[in-house]
Amino acid sequence: MMKVVNTLRIEKGKVKEVAERFQKAKAVHTFNGFVLMEVLIKENTEEYDELQVCTTWEDYASFEVWKKSRETREAHASQEKQGKENSPILGSELATFEVFVQHHPA
Repeated sequence: MMKVVNTLRIEKGKVKEVAERFQKAKAVHTFNGFVLMEVLIKENTEEYDELQVCTTWEDYASFEVWKKSRETREAHASQEKQGKENSPILGSELATFEVFVQHHPA
């Protein structure tokens, strides 16, 4: 398995506004190999707020299919239409991780 973490830096005080965009399930949830999505809000930040959108996939190939899909392109294109000057998102960083160990309740 693998995990993809998109860390978003957000204008101070606007993290809930951005987090709410992820409340409703989107197309990512319909893709083969998709396991789980988590949206994490970092606590106790000073300069800017931080949100992490974490998706877990069965394998890297499944993630790549989603990343190159029409749905992904359309979703990100509509965000760009809103204009970066109006966006509370200051920047983002995408990182991928191999899930090496997981422990579940006994």
